[in-house]
Amino acid sequence: MDFQDIRDRLIVAALPHAVFDGWTAKTLVLAATDLEMELSLAERAFMGGPVEAVEHFADFGDRLMVADCGDLATLKTPDRIKMLIRTRLERWSPHREALRRALALLALPSNAPIAAKITGRTVDAMWRAAGDVSHDFSWYTKRATLAGVYTATLLYWLDDGSPDCADSWAFLDRRLADVGRITKARKGVGKWLATVLPKPAASKRV
Repeated sequence: MDFQDIRDRLIVAALPHAVFDGWTAKTLVLAATDLEMELSLAERAFMGGPVEAVEHFADFGDRLMVADCGDLATLKTPDRIKMLIRTRLERWSPHREALRRALALLALPSNAPIAAKITGRTVDAMWRAAGDVSHDFSWYTKRATLAGVYTATLLYWLDDGSPDCADSWAFLDRRLADVGRITKARKGVGKWLATVLPKPAASKRV
C-alpha cells in the first residue's frame, strides 16, 4: 500500500465522521481507528492538518472523476464538461454533508488561498480530461469561466432535494448554455471588429 493509497483510504473513512465533527484532527483519528491503522498515521498522513486532508479530498475527487468518465472522445466539448461535472458530484451524493463541512472549512478567510488552488486544480483537470490543449490566453479564460459554472452548480447541488438531483442538472444545463451564448457573442464581436477596424501596420525592419 503506497502513501497516496493510505491517504485516500483515510479520506473515505473520514467522511461519515466529518458529518458530525467537521474536518478536524478528531475526525482523522477516528478514520484511522476505523481502518485499524496506527493512530499517529492520521497525523503523519496529513501533516498540514484537516485543511490538507480536505485538499487531498478534492484531489482524490479529481482523480476519481477522470477515471469514472473514461473516454469522452465521442462527445462534443460542452457535453464532456457536463459529464465531468455531473460525474464528479454524483459520486459524492451519499456524502453531501461531509462535503458541505469541507467547504465550510475552506470558506475561512485564512484558507482562501487553498480554496482557490483546489478550485483551479479541479477545473484544470476537467478541461484536460475534456481534451483542451490550448496554451494561449484562452487557457485562462476557459478555466475562469468553468470555475464559475462548477462552483455555482456545486452550491446548488448541495441543497437540491429534487429526485436524482434533476434540478441541479437543469441548472448546470442553463449555466453551460449561458457560457455558450457569451462565447458565440464574443466571437461575433471579434469578427465584426476585424471588418471595421484598420489592420495594424506591418512592422518595418530597421
